[in-house]
Amino acid sequence: MTESIQISALDHHFADFITRIDSNPSDELWLAAALASNAAGKGHTCLKMATVAGMNIVPFCHVPRRLQTPEESLWRDALGPCDTIGNPGDYTPLVLDGANRLYLQRSWEYERLVAEGILARNRQLPFDQELFKSALDHYFPAIPGALDLQREAAIMAASRCFSVVSGGPGTGKTATVARILAMLIELSADVQPEIALAAPTGKAAMRLRNSILQAAVQLDLPPPVRNRLPDDVSTIHRLLGVKAGGNGFMHNRDNRLACDILVIDEASMIDLPLMAQLLEALRDDARIILLGDRDQLASVEAGAVLADICAGASSLSHSDPQLGSVHGEGGNGNVALSVVNLTKSHRFGQSSGIGALSRLINSGESAAALELLFSGGDDDLVWRPLPVGNSFGKEFITAVRMGYSAYAASDSPKKALAELDRFRVLSPLRSSMYGVENLNELCVAALGFKRSADEQYYRLMPVMVAGNNYELGLFNGDTGVVMDNDGRPSVWFSAQDGGLRHLSPIRLPAHETAFALTVHKSQGSEFDKLLLILPDRISEALSRELLYTAVTRARNSVEIWGTEDVFRQAVERRTERSSGLRDRLAGGMK
Repeated sequence: MTESIQISALDHHFADFITRIDSNPSDELWLAAALASNAAGKGHTCLKMATVAGMNIVPFCHVPRRLQTPEESLWRDALGPCDTIGNPGDYTPLVLDGANRLYLQRSWEYERLVAEGILARNRQLPFDQELFKSALDHYFPAIPGALDLQREAAIMAASRCFSVVSGGPGTGKTATVARILAMLIELSADVQPEIALAAPTGKAAMRLRNSILQAAVQLDLPPPVRNRLPDDVSTIHRLLGVKAGGNGFMHNRDNRLACDILVIDEASMIDLPLMAQLLEALRDDARIILLGDRDQLASVEAGAVLADICAGASSLSHSDPQLGSVHGEGGNGNVALSVVNLTKSHRFGQSSGIGALSRLINSGESAAALELLFSGGDDDLVWRPLPVGNSFGKEFITAVRMGYSAYAASDSPKKALAELDRFRVLSPLRSSMYGVENLNELCVAALGFKRSADEQYYRLMPVMVAGNNYELGLFNGDTGVVMDNDGRPSVWFSAQDGGLRHLSPIRLPAHETAFALTVHKSQGSEFDKLLLILPDRISEALSRELLYTAVTRARNSVEIWGTEDVFRQAVERRTERSSGLRDRLAGGMK
């Protein structure tokens, strides 16, 4: 049976527009434009024509003609005369490259900027080998006969303009980068480097700051080095400076960032356009160090930049004799696009059920993952068959009362915010019985929180900011709680200095109730215990990456409600985002 693709009204109207302005319109052009728009709407950077050749296209309204994509080579030939489709470098609405990848112009340009920005920085920096090796041995002592990946990451980050430190939760990414920054500060002597720290969301930014400060204390750094470590972390948007009206950034190719070293955490959450604008705003001689988990969910918007970078690096290597000499004994001098993947988890040891489950999910072993969940042999893992009908609401309310009991008893904003990090409900979906909209309503009912029809906010209402507000200093992902302040309701947030700040609820930017979060919204957060609610049927939202991301948000325990069939299908489904970035990076390394 021939596969079908459902296109939206937007796809349909875009295709109509393209064929209307082209001097050589055709059905093949209409299909190409509609499917390029459709691919962009699903987070792909481009449309790989080979993947949709020979498929039936289902329009959003009746079209009195048969819609089926042609065979790939015939399709490309038919697009040849079209003047709305150009080659790479042409300024046309659509761009078709030599591998039959079809881009919207803006997507092609963003991908070009990211590839060129990375490749231009993937170069060796001059350094004093003797001083470098001395500092390296101090902060990352060599282990005879063993490959120390944290030391490898330090060599990369310290000696190159661009580097990536990837790894799952608890593999020591931020602790490693704290030591790298201390080493670079020490090597700079009297010339103090300007260091900037940033993350995609406010929550992730605060976690990065706390991790850096904690690592600095554990390292027992000398005051001259400790005092030069940055203690301010911002969101990427605040770092770049959003212009009035939200139209572009203050820092760009014409007004570069002043930093010498830029560290970005949770890089898997960065979409293609934001990465392009970030690299453009960075000076050519500045170092950039990306931290993230390449196996997590990709960004909500277009692209899967971190995954593409890591994939583009995995099969590439080149000899670097200068760097090889820094390795000393055991160093082979092979560098693969300056990417190191840390594999040893200090949070999830060999006996950790969460660690074992996340590894099985990540490798697509659905049967083994289910067997582990069913065995009941791990205290940190609980599997429950998904309750159906009215039973779901009743059993969910019971679980919520237990999970949020300490939160409901909180007598101060500080305690309430701390308790929110100890338990949380996650779901892949926003709507449906098992989506966060319904789950949040059930949580409110379960905990007995009452509000009148004209009362939008109530005591102990948890909120998550859904956008960036620079005037208020509130950013996407920031979590607050409603409690009284001198008899008036206020929303309290954690401050970077470790204290609290508050504001009137009427000043809150766009926000959502946060008893239950989508898995996407939970990225950059950690909870002692979480309850993951899976739906009763498979959907496009469910994938291996989503389950992996959800499970690894927990520090101590995970409880999953679901069906075997949905769990199995989700583990066996990979999120594939079409892109030419990894090929661009590979081509640039030749």
